[in-house]
Amino acid sequence: MNDNDQDAGRAAARPKRADARRNEKALLEAAAAVFVSSGVEAPIRDIAAKAGVGTATIYRHFPTRADLIVAVYRHQVEALAEAGPALLASGETPHAALGRWADLFVDFLVTKHGLAAVLQSDDSCFDPLHSYFLDRLLPVCTQLLDAAVAAGEIHPGQDAYELMRGVGSLCAGAGSNLRYDARHLVGLLIAGLGRAR
Repeated sequence: MNDNDQDAGRAAARPKRADARRNEKALLEAAAAVFVSSGVEAPIRDIAAKAGVGTATIYRHFPTRADLIVAVYRHQVEALAEAGPALLASGETPHAALGRWADLFVDFLVTKHGLAAVLQSDDSCFDPLHSYFLDRLLPVCTQLLDAAVAAGEIHPGQDAYELMRGVGSLCAGAGSNLRYDARHLVGLLIAGLGRAR
């Protein structure tokens, strides 16, 4: 290994500066917003304009569209994963925290319809995303359910995977039908977990 290889290895191992992390976060949030409004095939220049950067900046961070799609997906899964413990710590009741998290989960699922076709494509770079989704979100949903059970607010024996699948199924009908309100139906589902007072 020569000195250049060692320098490159050290640079790759260094954590990103705070401003670089903020810039990347802004890019991912801009890309997510553009994907929701225009689909994942939206021009990179639209994402750059929304983020207030040049297209070269996007390509520097994400050399391919697939890299950007994967990063957006992971960024949003991470935000949802971090929201669960934060909601529990915010002083709400655990059942209320579960309901608020379910709302955020609905937002995630409904806005992911644009990504759904891409994530089911033959491109192998998307294969690990479903496992990543489950690995990050199942423990969070389990934590919320367990806290609500421990507080005596919901019946014991609820399964996080089953609940998440149920919410996903309710969201599948959302589409553009104005008479179908997935959020309302998911709210009824979460309320139905509660113990009668």
